[in-house]
Amino acid sequence: MNDTIGIDISKDMLDTYWLSKRKHNQFANNKTGLKLLIRWVQDAEASLVVFEATGVYHRLLEVNLASHDIPFARVNPRQARRFAEGTGTLAKTDRVDAAMLARMGALLELKADKPKSEMLHNLKGLETARQALIRDRTAARARLATATYPLLRKQATRRLRQVDRDIAQIDTTIEAVITADKILSEKADILVSIPGIAKITAYAMLIEMPELGSMSGKQSASLAGLAPISRQSGKRQGKERIQGGRAVLRKAIYLPAVVATRFNPDLKAKYHELFANGKCKKLAITAIMRKLVVMANALLRDGRKWTEIRA
Repeated sequence: MNDTIGIDISKDMLDTYWLSKRKHNQFANNKTGLKLLIRWVQDAEASLVVFEATGVYHRLLEVNLASHDIPFARVNPRQARRFAEGTGTLAKTDRVDAAMLARMGALLELKADKPKSEMLHNLKGLETARQALIRDRTAARARLATATYPLLRKQATRRLRQVDRDIAQIDTTIEAVITADKILSEKADILVSIPGIAKITAYAMLIEMPELGSMSGKQSASLAGLAPISRQSGKRQGKERIQGGRAVLRKAIYLPAVVATRFNPDLKAKYHELFANGKCKKLAITAIMRKLVVMANALLRDGRKWTEIRA
């Protein structure tokens, strides 16, 4: 069993647990605290550091681990919680969670993740802000639609205009960052060659799923949460469902999949075939979303545009 260190991340503190020595420790979640933590991890010589993906709070930790060539694994918080419940650990404290993450890494023999670059971290931050602004825009539109008092209508209108400006600024910045990077720019060109995928979607796919092009088709579908999960017990055969994966990515490719059923010849034919065989529209669209991800993964892996494959 691998010797691992689990780290529970909060805004201010990093609680750690060294599995083989059963030692707890605590560090501040800032530059000074991370220097001490890195030194402690290096002295421990553990094979893997395990922590939950917590957005902005784990970014500094990940960057520091990567810069010192310390292998680490990011785990989904929901999966971590289910692992804890499966082992009978119902309590949830920072110390308990750190120990649980260390055991999870060892028992499941988790593989080290590929560290993200500072640029990808920045792009992820921009994309997250963009998603928040889209939610703000939806809420402002709803308020405007129901507001009758002039002041409220004026405020909602002003808010909508500001949100639109903010989204446009973020879109411009994302495009500038990706265009300036040769590898990402080439990947974006490949993705937009697929009928149905525009620049915004291509950028979202590269940001939300940077692993595209480095895995098998089944792995890409599973990572996106678009692989059907079997539900069978005894003689009972339940309906297959999709679950887990990256919800933001699925939202980003839903409308492109709808467009692809009209303008992408291959996917249009597949969609009508599924529909003709009795599949409901929702299942057919989900299948097209899955094929889009698998196709994008294959094209990026081969470094070829969709039109070139058709030739």
